[in-house]
Amino acid sequence: MGKTVLTVDDSRTMRDMLKLALTDAGHTVLQAEDGVHGVEVLAQAGDVDVIITDINMPRMDGYGFIDHVRSNPKTRATPILVLTTESEPAKKQKARDAGATGWIVKPFDPVKLVAAIRRVSP
Repeated sequence: MGKTVLTVDDSRTMRDMLKLALTDAGHTVLQAEDGVHGVEVLAQAGDVDVIITDINMPRMDGYGFIDHVRSNPKTRATPILVLTTESEPAKKQKARDAGATGWIVKPFDPVKLVAAIRRVSP
């Protein structure tokens, strides 16, 4: 059964690639251009099953977005996958400390991405 997935990334190309990979796997995709927009989309959407967010974005970066999601009782338990070009252990730890569920390095493999969604949101 398909999940509702919110993707938050400032790159239109990356949002398009995520949407294609996820809709092909039967998921419904909501999109946001940065953390601020992600907060707005999440507020309008109500429930989503999984969030995929970039780290480096204007207005509100991924860490701030994760903090916001985790501070809201309605979204506190929503799985969050970080999808970024960053691979430094300190940045991964900072994302984990903020509440990220998992970390995927760009460019992503669509099959592995869909498998990760299945793992974090059965």
